[in-house]
Amino acid sequence: MTTPQTTTQTDQGGGILSPAYLATTLGTFAVIVLVAFENLAVTTVMPTLTDALDGRDLYALGFAAPLASGVVGMVAAGMISDRRGPAMPLLLALSVFAGGLLMAGAATSMELFVAGRVLQGLGGGGATVVLYVVIGLIYPSRLQASVFAALAAAWVLPSLFGPAVAAVISEAFGWRWVFLGTVALVAVVGLGLARRVLGLPQPEQQPEHTSYAPLVWAVVAAAAVLGVRLVGDNVVLALACAALVLFALTHLLPKGALRLAEGLPSVISTRGFLAGSFFMAEGYVVLTLEEKWGLTPTVAGLALSAVGIVWALTSWLQARMRRLGHTRAMTVGAFVIVAGLVLLTGAIWLEVNPWIAGAVYVVAGAGMGFAYPRTGVAMLQASTDVDRGFNSAALNAADSMGGALSLALAGLVFATVESAGGDPFTAVYCFASAVAVVSVLAAARTNAHGTPDGAAH
Repeated sequence: MTTPQTTTQTDQGGGILSPAYLATTLGTFAVIVLVAFENLAVTTVMPTLTDALDGRDLYALGFAAPLASGVVGMVAAGMISDRRGPAMPLLLALSVFAGGLLMAGAATSMELFVAGRVLQGLGGGGATVVLYVVIGLIYPSRLQASVFAALAAAWVLPSLFGPAVAAVISEAFGWRWVFLGTVALVAVVGLGLARRVLGLPQPEQQPEHTSYAPLVWAVVAAAAVLGVRLVGDNVVLALACAALVLFALTHLLPKGALRLAEGLPSVISTRGFLAGSFFMAEGYVVLTLEEKWGLTPTVAGLALSAVGIVWALTSWLQARMRRLGHTRAMTVGAFVIVAGLVLLTGAIWLEVNPWIAGAVYVVAGAGMGFAYPRTGVAMLQASTDVDRGFNSAALNAADSMGGALSLALAGLVFATVESAGGDPFTAVYCFASAVAVVSVLAAARTNAHGTPDGAAH
């Protein structure tokens, strides 16, 4: 892919931990660690808290809600960043994220918990987009692959201790403190990073995307994806809501993204299908291991820990493979995800040893580590100062909405198959495998004709 001209700050030499970039690297890393901890912690304690709040019917919605609302936060943060720079939207996003933690931790019903998760999504989604904008502004292109590999590594710490710590906190103090205990850390990390971001120059050019219509469509998409589950067992209405989500996405993503047009549109689509397949699998893995094999939350959480480690290692590996083009990296990674999820589906269907099921799930995590970071690098290399915020929002909107819609539909599949007397877990993982196949097709089209397949140089 080509690299458009931008006014990104001058390359000051050194790596991402050199004095010129250290503060930004550590602050960005810390924000992702906190968001990652909450995502993994929720996966670990969700079976417990849904039982406590008598909300098993909203299980999938607990995962899908923040992914859906995150799209609104992403679009808003991207628009504000293109107009006023990243400092203000970063502080606002982290404040909303902290508010969502408080609400989720204090919830007395599953509905209130889901509302808190909506706020978490708004804030977390907005913060993620701002971080992409910051990376594009501060780091030269030669360091961006390493930065995204570091962000993947930011999932390692939570994956190492997150599931276990969440389980211990839940058992010792109650599941509420998994959320309430993180609020102070968000404030400290956010203020520290904001000090660095406040020094960035204000945008000098008028952004290409000046309409507020995308924000309206983001709200429509978020409401529609939640509607997939809220309409209950009415399959027709659920599918109508899913169709509305796709229509709304045509106003949030680059033209041609949903039909896998070559170049940037397919980069965006690849990210969405990667997220849709893998995060659907992740959302059900602990529940599957508990229900199918009777494992405890602590033991089942080991699968999440292993995936985080492997994801980070393969992210580091692909960043070191500087001659490997973006298209090939994304295609290979997507294919590995397909292989891992197909094997996991077979393991669940045949009810083999749970350690085998966990191992093939880790294989899918390796594919994510290889493909996922390259979508961010490819997007930034195709962006300029006037559309970096929009493209960053589009990439992350595809990510969140891909995961949210897939999880919402997975909940529908689960309920439908279970009511029919079938194996709902096998059905969900068949669905995840099918979505992963589409990610391979999208990744193969990320290199437009006549342009080079950029590498992480």
